[in-house]
Amino acid sequence: MLIPRYLARPLFQCSATGKTTRLMSQLSAAPVRIVEVGPRDGLQNEPKLLPAATKIELIDRLSETGLQTIEATSFVSAKWVPQMGDNAEVLRGIRRVPGISYPVLTPNLKGFESALAAGAEEVAVFGAASDAFSLKNVNCTAAEAIERFKPVLAAAKQHGVRVRGYVSTVVGCPYEGAVPPKAVVQVVAALHDMGCYEISLGDTIGVGTPGSMRRMLDEVTRAVPAQQLAVHCHDTYGQALSNILTSLEYGIRVVDASVSGLGGCPYARGASGNAATEDVVYMLHGMGINTGVNLDKLIEVGRYICTELGRASESKVNRAWKGPQAKKA
Repeated sequence: MLIPRYLARPLFQCSATGKTTRLMSQLSAAPVRIVEVGPRDGLQNEPKLLPAATKIELIDRLSETGLQTIEATSFVSAKWVPQMGDNAEVLRGIRRVPGISYPVLTPNLKGFESALAAGAEEVAVFGAASDAFSLKNVNCTAAEAIERFKPVLAAAKQHGVRVRGYVSTVVGCPYEGAVPPKAVVQVVAALHDMGCYEISLGDTIGVGTPGSMRRMLDEVTRAVPAQQLAVHCHDTYGQALSNILTSLEYGIRVVDASVSGLGGCPYARGASGNAATEDVVYMLHGMGINTGVNLDKLIEVGRYICTELGRASESKVNRAWKGPQAKKA
């Protein structure tokens, strides 16, 4: 799907002609769905192991904020990801709210079968645009990883389970450096053709900038409609919000984020990881874009889980928030 040229330009480039006003109006007209990944992508990178009861409480509290999608857990081997060793207990224990999806990560058929037995109604598979990254993480090339997903997609179709796809390292790899957009297109197109209803584009190490995001999105949105894409931006270099804003210009209306920036970046010691949900929601609401999320409640959840983890929130909004009176500012 080709995006109108004015949507592929920098947001403020045309202010003299009044096009900025029209673009902002179009951006604010369509809502943005937040995919909350804190309970899975966030907690699996945290050094502290939390009990299942705390994870269940976290998800239940998130369910009260207005979020429509909350990634609950990951059905991977506890040997490799001990933080997710209680996956079945967590998925069975949460209070499911009508209208909210609770997807889980399933890297292979065994994981899918375990997730299905625990009551999963939506799953996700993950690949990478970089062969080096894929080899380091799952011991196979990007193309070989896609082949491994085929049995999962086939089983999901048989059981009426929706499948979301993730593509890591869409702009940069810790081993290869810059990733060519064509490499991203190959993986995204393969996941789309296999039946993933939505594909999340991940800047895994947070090296992307609006420039590198545009170069990647120029190619990807020609292969797969923007309506079936999401972005998953890490904030290692402080570019996450800028990159999310860039993706909106291309018509992407789904954004992954992690409450209070849970996670961290394993490839940049001391750097922040996932974009904080509070910061994303604050930015979008400030633009007049509807997310359906109650920011006050979300901030309370962020403070709850950070207390449980014994760490400070990575969300600048959460740290600065003084309560409902701050809305008057």
